[in-house]
Amino acid sequence: MAATQPNRKWWTLGAVCVATFMLLLDITVVNTALPKIQQDLGGSFSDLQWVIDAYALSLAALVLTAGSLADRLGRRRVFVAGLAIFSAASLLCALAPDPTFLNLARGLQGIGGAIMFAVSLALVAQEFPSGPERGMAMGIYGASIGVSVAVGPLIGGVLTDGLGWQSVFLVNVPVGIATIAITYWKLRESRDPNASRIDWGGVVTFSGALLVLVLALVRGNDAGWGSPTIVSLLAGAAVLMAAFIAIERRVAEPMLPLGLFRRRAFTGVQLAAFAVSASMFSLFLYLTLYLQNFLGYSAIDAGLRYLPITVGAFVLAPISGMALAKIHARYLMAGGLGLTGAGLLLMGGLTMSSGWTALLAGFIVAGVGIGLLNPVIADVALSVVPKEKSGMAAGINDTFRQVGVAVGTAAWGAIFLGTGATKVESLAGGAVSHDQARGLVEATSSGALPQALRAVPANARDAVRSAAEQGFLHGLNEILLLGGVLCLVGTGFALWLVRERDIDRGGALEAVETAEADAPLDAEPVPARG
Repeated sequence: MAATQPNRKWWTLGAVCVATFMLLLDITVVNTALPKIQQDLGGSFSDLQWVIDAYALSLAALVLTAGSLADRLGRRRVFVAGLAIFSAASLLCALAPDPTFLNLARGLQGIGGAIMFAVSLALVAQEFPSGPERGMAMGIYGASIGVSVAVGPLIGGVLTDGLGWQSVFLVNVPVGIATIAITYWKLRESRDPNASRIDWGGVVTFSGALLVLVLALVRGNDAGWGSPTIVSLLAGAAVLMAAFIAIERRVAEPMLPLGLFRRRAFTGVQLAAFAVSASMFSLFLYLTLYLQNFLGYSAIDAGLRYLPITVGAFVLAPISGMALAKIHARYLMAGGLGLTGAGLLLMGGLTMSSGWTALLAGFIVAGVGIGLLNPVIADVALSVVPKEKSGMAAGINDTFRQVGVAVGTAAWGAIFLGTGATKVESLAGGAVSHDQARGLVEATSSGALPQALRAVPANARDAVRSAAEQGFLHGLNEILLLGGVLCLVGTGFALWLVRERDIDRGGALEAVETAEADAPLDAEPVPARG
């Protein structure tokens, strides 16, 4: 029996990494396929955003509930259910006849992904004890996250150019089936005997707030930011979020125990996860549109340009995981965020004469930052709560990641189109209205600028083309700048909030953490031992 224990933990880590790689790959692998999807299925710029957001929103809204469900019903059982839903939804995505069907299937895919994501870190935590061994496991896990995000565009390009965009979804089906078989064969079942009940009030208000907020951000430019529709949506999101907080403060078994945020390190790691997801990971969509539809690279050629990020993430992630035993987590976390932010700032300043190499320095620096950051976030997210709460902790951290992707994708799109359209208007000298200017930026994004210019008088086409292209670049430069600033703000929060004494490196803080998690927000902090 002693001989099988090490074998089982590595099978567990392998199954979790494959599943996590697959579900995170579907956040970025789709980016390179989006131009082909739009060409085959039609759809607007907003439809492109929803291909990303429908998936991320489902993940964000349900991952907390899935973590609690896994603690109650059994982590292996729920993990398998998530794999099955994800694989079936992937097949539906490949069969989609129009954008609406695809986005609905993506939402279902996100449900399966939420279940898998919520359970993945808990499965690793039950097999690897706190300390250097878990740090190494988290380094491998972090590498799978970093590589999946970075290599997604390349894999998407290879599949899209070689087999068609449907293949980026179909590949999940056999991988999912194989992972289900390995999970039943090699992984052990575990659960929390004191698992909480499902907080349905929290689920409804939280998911509703996110959906309404993202809808407002996606529709804001079209409807007008001061229109009754958008103002109502934003107000509705605020009311639903306030209701969610009120419910979580009063319900006996909340899906998000607010008392956990009294520990500064716990708050810091969630803000770090949000910052990197809302910046770098959300901006992959717009960088891919630049590479493919502005510079004219094929899907596979665009994917190859992301290799500097891939290499940096792959090389640095295991090193970062092992370094946790010697370097304080806040320095690694702040360093990773800072480098990612610096990379985004280096990517900015694009001009009409820029080629893809203008992004190269930023890609290298950001890849190193992602590699440093991911394993640290994964380790700290679990190490600031007792082991029995690992499912919930994984769910909370994954929620902040996916909220970052969903809100970031929508917010950057709104800023990109709004600032880009304003630039087009100013350069076109009154030749186009604001709505036309926004349409020209959208057309440049989708590679359809020549068709859009047919509606422009012949004598003004050259000037309007130049204005549209410069408007696209202006919008992209703005969101790269803001994304970099967001990462740097996250760096400050990591340095301020994350402290080594709050991180469990041997179980000594479990009683303290349990007391703090169960305490009301206005209670006095439980003093740390030692």
